[in-house]
Parts: sequence; structure tokens; C-alpha cells
Amino acid sequence: MAKKVIVIGAGFGGLSAAIRMVAQGFDVTLIDKRDKPGGRGYQYEMDGFKFDGGPTVITAPYMIRQLFELGGKTMEEYMELISLDPFYRLFNAKGRAFNYYRDSDQAAAEIAKFNPADVPGYRKFVDSTVEVFEKFHPYTEKPFLNFSDMLKIMPEMIKSGTLSSMYSYASKYVKDDFIRKVCSFHPLLVGGNPFDTPSIFGLIIQFEKKWGVHYVRGGTGAMANALMRLFIDMGGSIRLSTEVDEIKVHNKTVKGVQLKDGEKLAADIVISNADVAFTYMHMINSENRPVYLRTWFNNMEYSNSLVVIYFGTKRRYLDSKLNHHNIILNDRYKELLRDIFQKKKLTKDFSLYLHMPTFTDESIAPPGHESFYVLSLVPNLSGRGGDIDWKNIRDQYQARVLSYLEDNYLPGLQSEIVTKHMIDPIHFRDELNSYRGAAFSVKPSFAQTGWMRPHNRSKFFKNLYFVGAGTHPGAGVPAVMASGKIASDLIAEEFPTKKSFSLVN
Repeated sequence: MAKKVIVIGAGFGGLSAAIRMVAQGFDVTLIDKRDKPGGRGYQYEMDGFKFDGGPTVITAPYMIRQLFELGGKTMEEYMELISLDPFYRLFNAKGRAFNYYRDSDQAAAEIAKFNPADVPGYRKFVDSTVEVFEKFHPYTEKPFLNFSDMLKIMPEMIKSGTLSSMYSYASKYVKDDFIRKVCSFHPLLVGGNPFDTPSIFGLIIQFEKKWGVHYVRGGTGAMANALMRLFIDMGGSIRLSTEVDEIKVHNKTVKGVQLKDGEKLAADIVISNADVAFTYMHMINSENRPVYLRTWFNNMEYSNSLVVIYFGTKRRYLDSKLNHHNIILNDRYKELLRDIFQKKKLTKDFSLYLHMPTFTDESIAPPGHESFYVLSLVPNLSGRGGDIDWKNIRDQYQARVLSYLEDNYLPGLQSEIVTKHMIDPIHFRDELNSYRGAAFSVKPSFAQTGWMRPHNRSKFFKNLYFVGAGTHPGAGVPAVMASGKIASDLIAEEFPTKKSFSLVN
């Protein structure tokens, strides 16, 4: 009889793990508290608009294709990817645009508009990230369960200079401050501060150049739905609008889960796509967990949180200077990030990510309308961040962001809005069960990379595994999908089946 596996959470890490487990011949049940899959990639539907809740940048499509191939399907049977170029449009503090193209020659031409002297340095910078990618990309799909695993890569990290911050690393090659920001912003996409996140994260640049940046027709939510359908077609079982209350443990071994309504489900293996800290601190009875776990998680550093405003307008803005992915940087960029990450201070200014998916896909809004979401980095709920009264200031904060967009990018915006919705750090804490309201879970840093990050296999409880942003290799759609592969490979080693042997070997 096939062993029973319960996967908690239908985010992209949970979906990836669930599909891989059912492909190995396990009896898999996927459980999620919300009414749709996606986790942070949940899709809101309001007044004829579709708004992706979180991740919008899709890269490394080979990882998605792998999942469909495991089910004997093709990706195109379930979903459509659309390549984007430029990948991003970045704006400096004066509103001047930089098109971040895939092709290095096109990108160099953009750099020449700002500082021609930086073109040779930019080319060297991009070449250096190829070396970083080739050395460290293989480790993003392997577990780091032992300190010896970390020791193996340390000499290369030191030799290649990837322990320096992303911004410092870029600064060795280019001199213009805005171009330095252009070359080093990627840690922001995974919850890191470019001024202290190690430059090993420069491999994201090559992820994009090698495989492109893509959009899923119908939004990222369409990808979550496609993976859910694949999982069901492969024989998996899914229970939505169902919340797990407790992971049942006996003699340090997981035995299943208990739901909020009291129902108990037995399992041989539990994979948690819930936040790692939340899983340990709230899903496992205190009498079963080590007393020092709370201190361990409290001493970790967590990513920033977010305010995200989703809004639809009754007019198109194709005549604006915007593209599909827009990054708006202000003139107090470094100080702003210090306020958010270190001081946990909510400031009056902001740098923004503005998503305009109807630039590419008109199907997600009513005819003649535009769909947007704007994202602003804010402190998580630790330290001074916990003193921010979001209940009373959220409307004021929303008004400031929308007014800024109206004044600088979207003329007449507020009179054109026909629907809107907003989430804040309280949403991340209470709805997404993210510890301290951190939008990307554990912060990416050298001290929280690889072996020093929460492991994909629990070292405290047998047959408990983790996937998602808070475990190795980290946040971002490719990373959380890789965590699903890592967890399923570890399970295949411990619980080999005929199918798992052929898949892993």
C-alpha cells in the first residue's frame, strides 16, 4: 500500500512537492486554508478584474515544464507563458526610464544614455555573474543538511567575492549611482536589502538572461490553477478551504494532522509549505518541541513586509511611460532601505514596484480597463515595526501611494479607479501565517544561507519536511519550486519506490 503524504499549503512550493510525490507513487493529499491555490500567489477576482496577489515575475520555465513532464503532460496543455522584453522598466528619482533588456547590447545602449563610461564595466559585471551562476546554481537544487555541505562552497564564495553585498559588488564595475541600483536591485525581489544581501544572489541575473522573464496568460493565479489541475489529473487529492490546526507527533515522529474542525488525518509523511517558524511554533504542540526553538526563531532575521494595493481603472494607460514590470526608485533609496530593514521605521517616502499586466494581457480586466498592483516595501512586525498601527493608518498610507502615482505616472488616477483592495503586514501575519508579517519569510543573508537556513528535512521530527520561502534555497518562484524538488528527493531516498528510483536516478 502506498504511503500517505499530507502537504500543508498549496503555494508553489507545496504544489511542486505534491506533484513530485504523486509522481513517485505516494498517496498525496494537499490541504490549503484558502479557497484557491497559490499561497502568496493567490489571485483576487473583483468586479471583472483579476489581480495576482504576490509573485508576478516568472523565470526558469524549465522547472515548470519538469512538473508537467512528470505527469506525462506538456505545459502548453495547461497554461501559456508569454516572454517579456524588456524584463523591467526602472525609473530614477526624476522619473527617467531605463529599459532592462535581456540582450546585453540593448542593455548597454540604455546604460550609455545615463553614463557611457559605465558600458565596459557593465559588460564585465554581467560576465562575472555568469561565473557566479555556473558555480552556485547547482546548489540551489541540493539540500544543505550538514555543515560539511556549507564548507564545500565557502572557498568559492570567498574567492569569487560573493560575500560582499550586491550593491558593493556592482559598484566595483559601474560608477553611476543609478546604474549601480539597476545592477543590484534583484535581492529586493526575494526579501533582501541590496546593501547587505550577499552578491551570490547575482545568479538571479543569469536566471533571467538564460531563461527569460515570463508572464502567465491569465496571471500567476492561472499557473497555480494549472498545477493544481495537473496534480488532480495525476491522482492527487486536494482539500481547499481546509485549515490544519496541528501536526500530530508521537515519539518525535509525525503521524498526521488535525484540522481546525477536529478531523484527524493520518499520514506517514508531512510536508509543510506553511511558514517554517509558524509550523514549529503554532502547528506542533509545545510539549513536543524543543524549548529553545522559540529563541532560535526569535533570533533569526526576517524579510521586510509589504503594502500591496490592487486597483483597476475604467480607462487604459497605454499612453503612459509604463511597461509591464515597473520599478520606481526614489532619491533616498539607501536610507529608505535602512529605515525599513534595520530601523523598522515607516517613512513618508517610498520606492515602488508597479505591475501593469494588462500591458500584455487584456483578458484580466473588463474591455477598455486597466489592471494594476503597486507594492511598497514596509517594515515587518518585529521591533519598532510591531508598533505601527496598521488598522488606523492603512487608508492614509494607501492614499499617499495612489496620490504619488497620480502626480507622477498615472494622470487622473483616483477618479478613474473602479475597484481596489489592499493588503498589509497584518494580512501576511494573520492570513498567510507568516512569522512577524515578513512577506518573504527568513531574510536572505550569508548567515541565513544554505546549512544556516531552516532545513528542508526537520532535524527535530522524523518524517517532517519543509518547502517554501523560509527554507533552502529561499524566496522567489524558482527557489520555492526547487525546494519542492529537494524535499521530494530527500523523501525518495528515505522511502524509495519503484517510481521514485526511476525519477531520481
